[in-house]
Amino acid sequence: MSALLLALVAGGVVGLALGALGGGGSVLAVPALIYLLGFTPAAATTASLIIVTVTSLTALYAHSRAGNVRWKTGALFAAAGLVPAAVAGAAANRLPQPVMTAAFAAVAAFAAVEMLRSRRSSTDGGSQPVRPAEAAGTGAGLGALTGLLGVGGGFLAVPALVAVLAFEMQAAIGTSLLVISTNSLASLATRGATLAGLEWAVIAPFTGAAILGAWDGRKVASRISGTLLQRTFAVVLLAVAAFMLIDAVT
Repeated sequence: MSALLLALVAGGVVGLALGALGGGGSVLAVPALIYLLGFTPAAATTASLIIVTVTSLTALYAHSRAGNVRWKTGALFAAAGLVPAAVAGAAANRLPQPVMTAAFAAVAAFAAVEMLRSRRSSTDGGSQPVRPAEAAGTGAGLGALTGLLGVGGGFLAVPALVAVLAFEMQAAIGTSLLVISTNSLASLATRGATLAGLEWAVIAPFTGAAILGAWDGRKVASRISGTLLQRTFAVVLLAVAAFMLIDAVT
């Protein structure tokens, strides 16, 4: 299968995850770029940030029009993660590739387990008061992960918004896209040295397919229960994490 076709297929899947779940795009994009398209882990994390930033911004626009974005909480999350994302992004280039792969796998596995365990949800559209300390602390942690591992953080932000701040699933998905976009942009600002050698002929079609997939994902999310979406994604995430961990230690 050609690199172009692989990029289009992988991009569509990544966009579908972002649009439907408000996260998960980068945690799928990084292994796809490494194992399907031959990127190094360092290049894959930078390319993933580019793909996820552009795709998240388009998906955010659609969710905002549907009233699914809680701007106050999202801004607090994003602001808390800006500095950690930039600092961690600058440190990412110094990590050995096996360490980066193993760390990525561990974070993905943790997120999957938390998604499977989480049973709390709210149907009040996020009417409970925002707890600033919890929101800021979670946002800072997500920012650090974004910078270090090239993940937007949505696959952790959505469960956090649901479990910690009692958001209903659609509001959590829409709000997480604001956090993903901001954190990814902050991390990219520190990765200038890795941008020059990227394969834009692969990244461009990957991003285009992801944007189209995100619009379809938003439609899917409106028709399927949030619990089913979350648990299905968690199972896929566990499988990806196991594969990457095995690859890192062998």
